[in-house]
Amino acid sequence: MAHCERASKPLLQCLQKASTRGLPALQLSSTRTFQTSARVQEEAQSEVQKQPFNKSPDPALVSSPRLERRLIRQGISPVGSRRRRAALQGSANIPFAQLPYQCFQEARKVLSQDREEKLEEITRLREKIARLEVRPVEEAGGEQVKKSRLGGMQKHLEHLKVLADINDPQVKKKFEDGQGDMSKPIYRYLADQKWREYRRKILVQRITQMKVVPDVLPHCDPTVDTKLYFNRSAVQPGDFVQANASTTAPKLDIQLFEGGEKLVTIAIVDPDVPNLETDGFDFRTHYLAVNVPISVTSTKVDLAQLSAESQMVLPWEAPVTQKGSPYHRLSLFILEQKDSQPLDFAAVKAKESVRDNQLLRTLQGRYHLKAIGAHLFRSQWDETTLEVMEKIGFPLADVELRRKKIDPLPYKRRNPSTFR
Repeated sequence: MAHCERASKPLLQCLQKASTRGLPALQLSSTRTFQTSARVQEEAQSEVQKQPFNKSPDPALVSSPRLERRLIRQGISPVGSRRRRAALQGSANIPFAQLPYQCFQEARKVLSQDREEKLEEITRLREKIARLEVRPVEEAGGEQVKKSRLGGMQKHLEHLKVLADINDPQVKKKFEDGQGDMSKPIYRYLADQKWREYRRKILVQRITQMKVVPDVLPHCDPTVDTKLYFNRSAVQPGDFVQANASTTAPKLDIQLFEGGEKLVTIAIVDPDVPNLETDGFDFRTHYLAVNVPISVTSTKVDLAQLSAESQMVLPWEAPVTQKGSPYHRLSLFILEQKDSQPLDFAAVKAKESVRDNQLLRTLQGRYHLKAIGAHLFRSQWDETTLEVMEKIGFPLADVELRRKKIDPLPYKRRNPSTFR
């Protein structure tokens, strides 16, 4: 047997060489060893890359509305606009700063020189601020003069920070893609401008047309972007919310456009509670919380998760509307506390323990609050209202309100007796 193997070995070698010349790919696949796992990982990555686009869409390239909805359900937001993503599908994927356009690159050089000048001016201004801070009050002209000069210089410094990056195309691209860092002044400025172009106008229109201002507060100049959610569903200003959806406290997204942290008071008031005795309407406070911290990076506020020992004065009460009653305007206001100082929670809770006929303008004057944000949603009778009324123990749940019929004047009647 050993002689047969020794004799057939050259023949086997010749056959192996001939087969490898004709099928190199077969040789590579057949001679692969199992000694490492790196090759397995490479094959797994290649298999993932070979998946079709509709199975694993790229957020930077997806342009189909169906695939966009799939990404959003997975918690992934598409990058940029749909038109830009569709254009990038056929591009060479060149980095934005290396686009081969001579005019574009020359413009970037000009913008870079302008930015260097702004940075030098920022450095000089910071040195002036540092010298003024250590300067004695007597030499600066008094404490009030020194404080006023420092405030003006700090404001000009923030303006220079914005001017240094306002023309940078990379900054604008990141902002449009939703990747801006709100801790930087330039992104806060761009977000503020975008909010004031449309969303703020809609909010001011809603609270003025529906008479929330001046029914609830005499004046409100919104300076923060406030978004309201019920069960992960965004509520636009003035939308109707079903009774079963509003049984739990809403969640807020309060976006500041100024640096630093603020303490605010959050109040939700219903000014349309029917009063059968006076044939009018009363106020009712559905939620009240104080000492709520917000900042440019910490924007999420869950009204149900606030502390009952230091923040929540009046817990959430589900809004309901009796059958036959006009719709109710649930008005939400964000009130900045004076100098962002915390309020005495025990004193506020002892004094503001009544929900009925608690005027928000009285609360504003009593604690020196300033309205910086607002929102509005409406409630009306629907098929789930009776169930919610029974659940929360609402009195007169089975009472239906009807408008009192008023007889017209004789000359306005269709067939008065004098015409017969």
